[in-house]
Amino acid sequence: MFEFLHPTRRGFLLTAGAFTAWSFAPQFASAAPGRDPRFLTVILRGGMDGLAVVEPAFDPDFERARAGLILGADGTPAGLPIAGGFLMNPKLATLHDLFNQGQALAIHAVSTPYRDRSHFDGQDVLESGLPGTGPVSSGWLNRAMSQLGKAGSVKAGGLAIGPTVPLIMRGQAATLTWAAGGVKPAADDARARLLNFYKSADPVLAGAFGRGLDLERIAAAKAEMNAVMGQGGGAYADQNSNFVKGMQMVGKLFTDPNGPRIGAIDLDGWDTHATEQPEGENLGKALVELDAGLAALKASLGPAWDETVVVVATEFGRTVRMNGTEGTDHGTATVAFLVGGAVKGGRVLADWPGLSDKALFQARDLAPTTDLRAVLKGALRDHLGIEEAALGKDVFPDSGAVKPMDGLLKVG
Repeated sequence: MFEFLHPTRRGFLLTAGAFTAWSFAPQFASAAPGRDPRFLTVILRGGMDGLAVVEPAFDPDFERARAGLILGADGTPAGLPIAGGFLMNPKLATLHDLFNQGQALAIHAVSTPYRDRSHFDGQDVLESGLPGTGPVSSGWLNRAMSQLGKAGSVKAGGLAIGPTVPLIMRGQAATLTWAAGGVKPAADDARARLLNFYKSADPVLAGAFGRGLDLERIAAAKAEMNAVMGQGGGAYADQNSNFVKGMQMVGKLFTDPNGPRIGAIDLDGWDTHATEQPEGENLGKALVELDAGLAALKASLGPAWDETVVVVATEFGRTVRMNGTEGTDHGTATVAFLVGGAVKGGRVLADWPGLSDKALFQARDLAPTTDLRAVLKGALRDHLGIEEAALGKDVFPDSGAVKPMDGLLKVG
């Protein structure tokens, strides 16, 4: 189904599988009784070319505007039909299967409020949830977690995959980190001595440190269990990548009774200035890794997949026309995805602006017609129970005019 939309317009680090506490306030989710929702944000850093990932093959201006960067229904390999004349890049085989199962949703011609072309500023706006650039110390997902405690009954917590806490997860709500690989962790007796020291010197830090050790033991125990049972990476492409390992660990921790329920992870490799090739070794490699990570997450979550929402978003798109090095430069609108068993999928949502010369934003980009904050608000409201007023004021400040998008999930 292709649905046209009305536009909104506008620390302490324990490496090698350990956790870091960012802040120490307990969190409680306000999910409905009997529900145990999970929410993960995947940030694609570098500016993903949405037109090469989900092609608007129905648009009469597409082939003319995109000469040299076309998959097409009859290409080698061919694009994978999804809805309304859109084609999905064949490197996303798992995502395509999830789309056909009604567990993935694409939102096209979408953008944050950012309208310039700096990776750093674009990523800051994406992660902060603010209407523009400027000094910021917290991210929208952490502020969303802070809202959960106001009505809550279900214990929750935040998880950041990577060696540091990204902006999206910084703030007052408790967040722990896990990183694949790295320096060998300290021995158990050293950790015990350090914990005892913090108990006498800094009880607050002692509590955070102890919680990190508990979650590390959860991760280690689950990894050992998988090894004994012959489970683990599975037959996924790029299964040894830190991203795929991170997605597996998200699933393991999201399913533990004492584990976190909200998290963020990122994946680099989307800055396709040269030899982009939608199915080639540049963009294609990044797509394969993303697809492998989604497959690993679904397998690791097991039945908990049915109560999971995954947001996949990037800081901006790419130019419509190819540049002189057979790539694309920094653009504006792109495509975002909602994935998971809780998603009302099998659809492409778009207020499609067209690709004629006069329809392009600043004569070069896919024009933004859907505000990403509307998508995020709809998912947070319907999946985590955050009130619309709080979304417009606290989670995404100064965004009251951007209404949550309805009908994204199977509940709500």
